[in-house]
Formats: sequence, structure tokens, C-alpha cells
Amino acid sequence: MISVGDRLPDATFKTMTADGAKPITTAEIFAGKKVVLFGVPGAFTPTCSNNHLPGYLENHDAILARGVDTIAVVSVNDVHVMGAWARFSGGEDKILYLADGSGDFAKSVGLDNDLSASGMGLRSKRFSMIVEDGKVTALNVETKPGVDTSGAAHILQQL
Repeated sequence: MISVGDRLPDATFKTMTADGAKPITTAEIFAGKKVVLFGVPGAFTPTCSNNHLPGYLENHDAILARGVDTIAVVSVNDVHVMGAWARFSGGEDKILYLADGSGDFAKSVGLDNDLSASGMGLRSKRFSMIVEDGKVTALNVETKPGVDTSGAAHILQQL
């Protein structure tokens, strides 16, 4: 699993824009920037939609006020689902919604989670991290169901 001090691997996500689905690389997202990235098992799932994402939306301004350039969420979902989640949540202009459709990023950083037994297939673990110029400076991975260390309140304490 990725650790504090490690650099994020090269990866390409997809994000929905006004012009449709577009690829976006880790270099484009993280190079020269301070980014809060959080990962969820699935867009529209109860804990992700009702507990995890809302904290980042509610604390958007406070997080940016601490020197953060971008807040991004990643999930092993397709770009259309992530685009719909952005619209539904009202977060289109606040959070960058990243689709890791095949779970390549989750696997490359060791944060993949096999939820096949519950019918969800390969997903991401629930996590948050602070990334400065591509280097992980804080990492929080949930060890049990729910949102605790990966939530916005904990990230605010770390910034």
C-alpha cells in the first residue's frame, strides 16, 4: 500500500466536463499543487453519499482556505456515474470527480478492495490523503465500515 512520503504513480482517470468525458492524468491533477484526494467504494452508495462526500462539500471553503488547490474524489465507477453523482450532489464546481473505471489507480496504490462477496466487485478502500506536488504527505485509510479518519473533519486537522 502507498505510504506517506511516496509519490503517486502515473495514472489516467476520466472526468465529466461540459464537453463530455475527458481523460485527466495524475500529472495534470497533482503537479505543483496541494490536493486533498479521498476515495470511496462507490458513488451513490449510502455511506459515500450520505456521510463521506457531504463533509467535503460542507468544508470546501475551509479546506481551500488552508492552502489546498483542489479537492478530488475517486471511485471505481465509470465516468457517467461519477458525472451524475457530481450533478446530484451539487458538487460539480467544488470537487473534481474522478472515475477509476477499472480500478487501475486503486490497484496501483494498494487501496483496492474486493467486494465480490457482496456483489460489488473490485472497489476502492475508503481513504483520504493530502498530496503535495505528487507526493503523499498524509494518508488515512478506514479499517472498519463508516467514515472516521478519512472524513473532512480529520483532513482539516491535518492541514
